Amino acid sequence: MIEPRETFVTHDGLRLAVLDWGGEGHEPLVLLHPTGFCAGFFHPLASRLTDRFHPIGIDLPAHGASDAPADRDGFGFDRYATHVLAVLDAVGIDRCAVLGESLGGGVGSLVDEQRPGFVRRLMLCEGIAFDADRIPEIRRVEDPDADNYMASIARKRKHVWPDRDTVRDSYGSRPPLDVLAPEALDAYVRWGFVDRSDGQVELACSPEHEATQFEVAMADTGAPEAGRHLSALSCPATVVCGDASNLPGAWFAAQADAVGAPLVTVAGSHFFLQEDTDRAEALVREHLG
Repeated sequence: MIEPRETFVTHDGLRLAVLDWGGEGHEPLVLLHPTGFCAGFFHPLASRLTDRFHPIGIDLPAHGASDAPADRDGFGFDRYATHVLAVLDAVGIDRCAVLGESLGGGVGSLVDEQRPGFVRRLMLCEGIAFDADRIPEIRRVEDPDADNYMASIARKRKHVWPDRDTVRDSYGSRPPLDVLAPEALDAYVRWGFVDRSDGQVELACSPEHEATQFEVAMADTGAPEAGRHLSALSCPATVVCGDASNLPGAWFAAQADAVGAPLVTVAGSHFFLQEDTDRAEALVREHLG
């Protein structure tokens, strides 16, 4: 695989990490990751695309090697979109295609809102961008007795591990990441954890930061704001979902209606992009190429 070059851009007091897989001379393809993950999660896919694209992944604030916001307001999707644009300005990109997965899809919608015409085409892979009236439905799907089920799970996540081999063995043997292709799991274990001075490793996105992100996603500056913009996108978009996702396909069908495109449904979970790298490559070439 092609190894990415890691650089950092400082914006609004935060140091933001960027992975650049090369492919200079080709169209920039910006990769925006799910909650709790990082740009490196796209490594197997990005390394295959440099013949057609110039893939660039950004660690959103509080994820990967990027700094965390100082307060809860800094976790809003709108603030993240502003950071993404600042990073892309700093590295000299003036137009691009965007692939947004989960959290990254919601952020990608607001990148278009903040700078119409900057995104040539947007691919939403189970993007978290819903009308406000969907929020009660989301809570019922997660757990009717929990205010935010995903946040409660995140806060219980094991933070420190003996080593990456132990992480890989554990995550690869149980849901939800047991469905990942081996190379995708390896990429997450590599970039989604940081080395500690005591020889152990810990999550790059802390349980508290991940939980805060899930909570903010349900607030007005999260999924609802991203969802409101879908019908006003300045670029063509594709909506893709997995047929075995924990999120209802009807939500993504509504997204497809909003952007004026057919819904593309593929076999797999919420992480269908990382389940089959061959298929993910084909999807990108077909819908963003």
